[in-house]
Order: sequence, then structure tokens, then C-alpha cells
Amino acid sequence: MEKYDGKLLVQNPPMPPLEREELDRVYALPYMRTYHPSYESAGGVPAIEEVRFSIVHNRGCFGACNFCALAFHQGRTVRSRSRESVIAEAKKITELPDFKGYIHDVGGPTANFREPACDKQLKYGVCTNKKCLAPTPCKNLKVDHAEYMQMISDIEALPKVKKVFIRSGIRFDYLLQDENDAFFKKLVRDNVSGQLKVAPEHCSAGVLSCMGKPDFSVYQEFRRRFFELTKSMGKEQYLVPYLMSSHPGSTLKDALELALCLKRDHYAPEQVQDFYPTPGTASTVMFRTGINPLDMKPVYVVTEYHEKQLQRALLQFNRPQNAPLVREALRKLHREDLIGTSPECLVRPEKSQTQNVRRNSSRGRSDFKGRCKNTARKRGKR
Repeated sequence: MEKYDGKLLVQNPPMPPLEREELDRVYALPYMRTYHPSYESAGGVPAIEEVRFSIVHNRGCFGACNFCALAFHQGRTVRSRSRESVIAEAKKITELPDFKGYIHDVGGPTANFREPACDKQLKYGVCTNKKCLAPTPCKNLKVDHAEYMQMISDIEALPKVKKVFIRSGIRFDYLLQDENDAFFKKLVRDNVSGQLKVAPEHCSAGVLSCMGKPDFSVYQEFRRRFFELTKSMGKEQYLVPYLMSSHPGSTLKDALELALCLKRDHYAPEQVQDFYPTPGTASTVMFRTGINPLDMKPVYVVTEYHEKQLQRALLQFNRPQNAPLVREALRKLHREDLIGTSPECLVRPEKSQTQNVRRNSSRGRSDFKGRCKNTARKRGKR
């Protein structure tokens, strides 16, 4: 309870997470598995197609990123459904009239979490002053993909199922902690629908620290191994990294660092999430106060809308409509060397400048030809 202006604000404790048996009962209810018929006259609900043939197998996330409100919605102690419950739902999906053999996702908040992070969580709850995965994995962390992998295999064995994909976010730092790479190999071989979504969010060490994410070197290692496995299996598959601009701690210089990283990796993101404060999170405290509540140190915060536009444009430097903003950002950072037509540049110069360069270079060539001709004539006379 907190007192404000003569009134008391009362916040009730969160509901305890549902245990496996309770989750199974919830998902066994006779859902219609589609939108309400009243929407038919409006042409239906297109978003249903994204989830109609997908299965949620877990709730909660012990990743605890500073910007994510998920821990407040579902808790930091992961709970999951039984294999029997998930397979029963998969069978129901295969009986739908327009099912074509593809389960689009077997995931949740984080696809590859099935159990609480450690045994201590079950007895004492989550740690108040440390995270399970960042900045480095806790020594008590339990890593095991065996049950999840078996569950995917069981669904794949159903008569009408052709393919099972995993499209929810894979927590790659957790995956790398597994000493047994059987799940990693299966994921790459069987369960990627051409593109696998992961969330490095940024590459700057300072920004990642404010985000509560692992160092960028962890993502680089995951990326290396993913493409190594993809190549060894004769497949053409890609990673789609989620990225965030303007998170507290991110300066224009940090945005440029990420832009250069994207260019080096030959990746042009179609979508970039601009930081948006969500209630209750540490990142929102940083955004509002300019102080990191986890170490009480000051944090740079982008408050001006135009600078937000500049940071976002840098991450999508390849888009023609962003060119003026990218050039403006590079000039602010005194990085005019990245404005040009050479391969290392992020953006071309303005058209008038390009035309002048071409005009000057062509004039130089004609002058050179003219001088050559005059020299030749003089030599001829001699």
C-alpha cells in the first residue's frame, strides 16, 4: 500500500502460477478455436491465421529482460503443460477442416523453456537481486531440452502432420548452455520454416547491459553455429533478429554501431521496434528518471522524437526514404566518411552532390583527353 494525496493505492499480490495439472485442465476446455461469428460480416479476423494452427506449451519466462512486462503478466517461474495435453491439442488441430498438415508453432513466451530455472525457485521463489541468464548464466541454472524435443517428435508422428515449426522466440543463450546439442541439430534440421526469429536486440555492450541481455558475443556464437549446422545439412535458412532502437542507454553512436554491425552481416531488417515504456519494468524507470534502478547509475535517455527517428533510421539505413535522416545522423556524429558510393558506406550522397561528382569527373576526363591530344599534336610537329 502507498499513500498518494490522502488516498491509499492498494496493489494485490499476484495470483500464484498455475501448476501443470491446472494448465492441462484450462487447455482441455471446449474452445471454438476461431473468432466469434459476428465478425464474419466484417470479413473475419485475419490475425487468426497466425495462431490457428499453433500450440502454447508454457507460461512465464525467467529471462527477465528489463524492458519486458511478461514477468508481471505470467511470472518468472516457468510452468508448462504435460506432453499428453499438448499432443491432445495437436490432434484436435489436425481434425480442423482447413488443416493442411503444418503446425505453425509449438511455443510460448520463450519456446524452449519447460521447467523453472532451478530447484531453488520451487522452494524459495525467484532471486530478487540476480537474473538467471544475464549478464552470464547462473551456476544453478538447469538446462534440458529433452522433454521439449520429445514432445515435438511426438507431434510430428501424428498421422496428418507433415511438419512442425517453432516460430516463438528461442532463447539462444539458454540453448547454448545445453551440453547436448541434439535439440539444436533437430531445430535446424526439422523445425525452422526458412527463418528463425531470435532476439539479440542490440550489439552495444552498454545498451545490452541496460536491457538486461547477455553480451553480443553470445549471439555471435549462436549465429556461427546456426549457419554452420544449416550448411552441413544442405539447407538455406536465415536468422531474423529482433532489434530495438532508443532503449534507455542507447545514444546515436550506439545506433551507428548497430547499423555497421548489420551492414557487416549483410542484414537489412524489415521491422525495428522502438522502445516503448511498459508499466512496472526497470527500463520504464530508466526512461522516466534517467537512473538505472538496478545500480542507481545515471542512464542516457532519448526524449526528443527527432532523435528517436534518427536512431531508427540508422538501423534501416538501406531504405531510400530514410536516406535524409541517415545522412543527418552521420553528420551529427562526424562520420561523413560513411556517406558515399563505396561498399563501406551506409548511404549515398544527395542527388545534387552525386551529379556534381559525376559532372566534375567527366569534365576531368575530357580535359585529360584534350591535353593528350594537344601533346600528341605538338609531338607530331616536332
